[in-house]
Amino acid sequence: MTQTAEKTSATSADVTEAVLAVARRAKTASRSLATATRATKDAALLALADALVDATPEIVAANAEDLERGREAGTSPGLLDRLALDPARIAGIADALRELAALPDPVGEVVRGSTLPNGLRLRQVRVPMGVVGMIYEARPNVTVDAAGLALKSGNAVILRGGSAAARSNEVIVDVLGRALAARGLPQDLVQSIDAHGRPGGVALMHARGLVDVLVPRGGADLIRTVVQESTVPVIETGVGNCHVFVDESADTATAVEIVLNSKTHRVGVCNAAETLLVHADAAERVLPAVLAALGSAGVTLHADDAAARLAPEGVEVVPATDEDWATEYLSLDIAVRVVDDLDEALEHIRTWSSGHTEAIVTRDLASSERFVAELDSAAVMVNASTRFTDGGQFGLGAEIGISTQKLHARGPMGLGELTTTKWIVNGDGHVRP
Repeated sequence: MTQTAEKTSATSADVTEAVLAVARRAKTASRSLATATRATKDAALLALADALVDATPEIVAANAEDLERGREAGTSPGLLDRLALDPARIAGIADALRELAALPDPVGEVVRGSTLPNGLRLRQVRVPMGVVGMIYEARPNVTVDAAGLALKSGNAVILRGGSAAARSNEVIVDVLGRALAARGLPQDLVQSIDAHGRPGGVALMHARGLVDVLVPRGGADLIRTVVQESTVPVIETGVGNCHVFVDESADTATAVEIVLNSKTHRVGVCNAAETLLVHADAAERVLPAVLAALGSAGVTLHADDAAARLAPEGVEVVPATDEDWATEYLSLDIAVRVVDDLDEALEHIRTWSSGHTEAIVTRDLASSERFVAELDSAAVMVNASTRFTDGGQFGLGAEIGISTQKLHARGPMGLGELTTTKWIVNGDGHVRP
């Protein structure tokens, strides 16, 4: 082995051991929450919220460093928007923690129970996962959301937030740790491995036995890598190639409002609409107004021929290709297609959707019922913006991600999704015959 190979091997071993040490501390710290009362956890959440607000100038200054580095690296506007923190956003993040404190504690909830004919009394109850790992990109708010959700659901959390938000996350984790310590809880309940870079993320993926579940949150490449590389069980969150279908019966004004909100309310998020489908019998009536509104908002239309013909003068239109139907833009771009009917809309969505969120704008009950019944996405909206697929909007408090898989958790993942269950069996000297 060459000296370079020896050095690389030693470095890799050092990173692995450092991450495993973090995981061991997290596992130990998680035990302090296993029997913690709701009052203890809620008081800690409120303390974290206050600490974040108090540290706003420090966090904003660190975030400015990340933003400047991102601009210099040519980071897209959508990702910069995800990365950005200001006093209002920090206040919103703190409010999300306070909302979590107001929610019921999932730990100890009885999922089901019964008494068997032989007298054994059974209960299936919610219990913490233990240690939750998070691997995510350019989203410092996720640092806080993950910490709060983990704390309320009785878990420790290990964070790998990526280089884009390194300074922001460093400061936030420090603020959260100090607030936990002030409440008499272990700082190791919230730890970051950002200092260990990508090799640290790989080590986290392989920390089976110490890390109980891993949640990736970010682009398709990140999620695919974690799913393929990890030996730790993974809850897969998905990219958001979300669709809005404007049905034949749709009200024009309603369609304009829903499409505009779905696309432009915040472009760099997974529940923003990326494709607009319009029923051919509504196209001439609805599309000009919808496309004019999108154009006025600065949205570039990637349109098929039928949609392009109806675009008002001055609205930027480029020809759509199959790549557009498959793209999660995360920018002021949208793919637009005129479809013959509901059947063609459903087939298009089945072909190209990532299984995140789909919406229909319609006044026809039969069409809405078919749309809901025949699409297999995590969330399906009827006459509502795709932007509502969100833990906070669903009343779940903050979310740790939006799952597009079907095992254990699907859709916005709140407190309940960060628990598992155990069976408790009470007998009176029972033995199996």
